Amino acid sequence: MISWRDDAAILAMRPFGESSAIIEVFSANHGRHAGVVRGGASRKIAPLIQPGAQVNVAWAARLDDHLGSFTVEPVRSRNAAAMADRLSLAGLNAVCALLLMVLPERESHPLLYQRSIALLDLLDQRAVWPLAYLRWEQALLEEMGFGLDLSACAASGVNEDLAFVSPKSGRAVSRDAAGVWADRLLPLPPVLAGKGDASGVEIAKALGTTGFFIENRLIKGLGDRNVPAARARLIDAIMRADG
Repeated sequence: MISWRDDAAILAMRPFGESSAIIEVFSANHGRHAGVVRGGASRKIAPLIQPGAQVNVAWAARLDDHLGSFTVEPVRSRNAAAMADRLSLAGLNAVCALLLMVLPERESHPLLYQRSIALLDLLDQRAVWPLAYLRWEQALLEEMGFGLDLSACAASGVNEDLAFVSPKSGRAVSRDAAGVWADRLLPLPPVLAGKGDASGVEIAKALGTTGFFIENRLIKGLGDRNVPAARARLIDAIMRADG
């Protein structure tokens, strides 16, 4: 018998058989991992294993490559925060959907786990959530090997008037260096580089740029998949909240 115990956030839950459920979690030291929760479809347990919930899980299986089973101890429910308004629910769904899609199964990413838990803890704080989510997407790209370098112009080395991002390298490009190639580059809203206005409109623009790399670098390598629709709904919610 193989087993381990870890802290985790639940990413997805689906019924399994008559009374059980299969959950997928993002655990601190064991990455994205699935397992069966016996009785997980019951009225007592189902509310405790909804997406976004923070739990302590013990996983056990006869062989390492088996699905295995979880026993779950609740740590923090985020149901109330997620259901508080449209922005919170959209944010929770976007985070879970992206992690579920891009995380390699059973590969440890402890720093990203910590960033993700910190982000989920802000679900009920509308004033800071959109900017925190943008920073989380940047951290996600960095963790997966597609981080953006916005410190200086890729062409000239200057660190002033940086207005674009190269879609090939993910590096910043100054307005002067862009020249006639500007229409082939991605916008670099100041908020993406940690400067200027952090309004919903500006954050949405920045998410357009991070979204390019999520779609064309991160997800494209996973086969015939599309960016989770939950992400577009979150951007729409951010824009509406700003209005």
